[in-house]
Amino acid sequence: MVAGLNHLTLAVADLERAWRFYTALPGVRPKARWDGGGYLLWGDAWLCLSQDDAVAGGIRAGYTHAAFSVKAEEFADAVAALQALGIVACKDNRSEGASFYFRDPDGHLLELHAGSLERRLAACRQQPYAGMQWFD
Repeated sequence: MVAGLNHLTLAVADLERAWRFYTALPGVRPKARWDGGGYLLWGDAWLCLSQDDAVAGGIRAGYTHAAFSVKAEEFADAVAALQALGIVACKDNRSEGASFYFRDPDGHLLELHAGSLERRLAACRQQPYAGMQWFD
């Protein structure tokens, strides 16, 4: 029944700072904004930024992240566009498919990814992770 990601809401400490960060990213289109938040589209992904004073404590959620699809042939250009904004990678990719991990101003981990679940599973069949089980 689940058809895919509906939306991603990110709690932000400073809405103005987050809005500037996200609207500067290549391909992000602002759709609406209000005192406590805003709606954006990044590709077909619906993002909501929501002002949340609790985030000011700087708590990060480890590897929890949102990944956005990029075509393999456009990956290098997408990364170059982020780097031109001063964004640096914060994690190395160790799995199938090119990835660029970076953080937004509130510490949310984001990823540009050129890959698919099908390709990831095929690579895992060649080199399974420790203790991997298959359900198909």
